[in-house]
Amino acid sequence: MVKQSENIMDKIVSLAKRRGFVFQSSEIYGGLNGCWDYGPLGVELLRNVKDAWWKAMTFRDNIEGLDASILMHPRVWEASGHVENFTDPMVDCKSCKARYRVDILLDELSTKKKKETLREMFPGKFEGQQKDEIIESEFAKIANDDNALRSLLSALSCPQCGNKSTFTDARKFNLMFKTFIGPMEDSSAIVYLRPETAQGIFVNFLNVQSASRQKIPFGIAQIGKAFRNEINTKNFLFRTREFEQMEMQFFVKPETDETWFEYWREQRMQWFYDLGMRKEKLQWHKHDKLAHYARNAYDIEYQFPFGWGEIEGIHNRTNFDLSRHEEFSGKSLKYFDEEAKEKYVPFIIETSAGASRSCMAFLIEAYREEEARTADGEMETRVVLKFNPKLAPIKAAIFPLVNRDGMPEIAKKIEHDLRPSFRVFYDDSGAVGRRYRRQDEVGTPFCITVDSETLENQTVTIRERDSMEQVRVAISSLKSWLSERL
Repeated sequence: MVKQSENIMDKIVSLAKRRGFVFQSSEIYGGLNGCWDYGPLGVELLRNVKDAWWKAMTFRDNIEGLDASILMHPRVWEASGHVENFTDPMVDCKSCKARYRVDILLDELSTKKKKETLREMFPGKFEGQQKDEIIESEFAKIANDDNALRSLLSALSCPQCGNKSTFTDARKFNLMFKTFIGPMEDSSAIVYLRPETAQGIFVNFLNVQSASRQKIPFGIAQIGKAFRNEINTKNFLFRTREFEQMEMQFFVKPETDETWFEYWREQRMQWFYDLGMRKEKLQWHKHDKLAHYARNAYDIEYQFPFGWGEIEGIHNRTNFDLSRHEEFSGKSLKYFDEEAKEKYVPFIIETSAGASRSCMAFLIEAYREEEARTADGEMETRVVLKFNPKLAPIKAAIFPLVNRDGMPEIAKKIEHDLRPSFRVFYDDSGAVGRRYRRQDEVGTPFCITVDSETLENQTVTIRERDSMEQVRVAISSLKSWLSERL
């Protein structure tokens, strides 16, 4: 199963580069770990994911949009707790110099390996057949104890070089990137590249509320870049140093927070279903250990080839954020409820999705290898990306069956007429069956072929990606036919 999953990931990463979805950043210089460039098809897929989210969130009467600056006053990050708390313990292997985040290093150990480690650390205590839950619980207690953690690390081998007792002591590592404003590179000029987009929403809460004349409950949505100086990046687009977030902060009256929390849980899971995610590939993960700001938190997890991973978080942040910004800025962020004639600091329900991770999840979800019959009647493996049509980078491809008899001219005219309304692609190279396969591989829902019958009655053949069924449609009806299905 592990080899099969790795094989699928290798195929998807290869396809992503070959067909222009995703490239390694600065590849001609050897690349930059944790940074990726979206190619011609990738940028369309990413934009379609973001557009689908934006419409789902802001085409309502109670959510407003925002685009806050990446650089913010450094006190913002003191108030949010990022300067003090946005840290991960890391260790280095003194032998091979590999660097690891401690939590990831420990999470990736099997239960069997954890039991072996506990036996070594505590001779005689963990003999016999303890339940897996007991082993996991005892191991977690040790991992969360700074003094015991040192002994635990000395009992582990480095995953890269295999040497034992070579880890340094764990040390804190802040994940925020620093830069400087102005000509002086000293402590007074330090600013941070934002590690999340949420704080830009919080500090603009009253600005947006006043300008839009919204009444609570209402939300503010934002899509934007965020940056985290991850110790270890891995799994393609899953953990990167530069990424995009799709966040919505919903401001509510304190006693209504749990009702709205459940509402947004249902809404956000349904969004993934509506865009083609299979229900068995999604699950809820409830946070038992909550962040300092949270009252309740769930993650939507997708089953990637390498295991379950978070693609969106829904959090009840209480009134922590606005209260902290009140304290640090000295400015009131209370909302005046005209009906109740009272002021209060609203609670916040957050939905926070990774655009990059979601894009990766939709790419993996769409990937299929199927047996299909060629025009010659032979069977072959067909690679197809079964995107929801809303997400497909190219909506329709136009082919002349042969490059003569006026077919290319008609096909070009169709392309010219459709291009203002849809992302389309023209291809006149090779056998039409090969052209179908090339479009299957990038997820194009419909292929339109101009053939000899077109010359007689002004109709074209449209072939549907998933079923491979073909229908004839009048050229004059093409735009409306596609609109209904896209």
